[in-house]
Amino acid sequence: MTRPLTLLSPVLPGTSAATVVARLAVLLPKINVALESIGTVHFARLILLDRSKANLRPDLLSILPSDNLVIGIITSFDGDFKTYIHDFVAQLSDEFDALLSLTVGGAALTPVVDHVAEFEAFIGRNNVSEHIPNTYFYAAYEHTVQDILAAI
Repeated sequence: MTRPLTLLSPVLPGTSAATVVARLAVLLPKINVALESIGTVHFARLILLDRSKANLRPDLLSILPSDNLVIGIITSFDGDFKTYIHDFVAQLSDEFDALLSLTVGGAALTPVVDHVAEFEAFIGRNNVSEHIPNTYFYAAYEHTVQDILAAI
């Protein structure tokens, strides 16, 4: 059964949107390779929000420091949470370290290969998909990623 993960992490105060965007641009190719390799992720999104904007949409070209940015990681995945996190740590520890270096409290979790239990607990605490009122999740099918790939 597909499960949701919605992790919202405040960006370190004083970081510009342009800095976050530049860091993500470097990380995304490796993240894409890992997503395909792991084979349990239906969908994944990385988003940047600006709490100071009514529509939460940041000015991505802004080089001005901000205290209002939030990085969001939104995924739908198969299997249990612990295996999911461990799969990602095994393949993307450097990328998670880079993302966490941008977030409030992230330094205490790096390097993630040395803090897997803490990293797992952090994501569990901050996965808004697991906390009311955000627990509603609809899945149109019960097939795994591997079932779907085998069928097409």
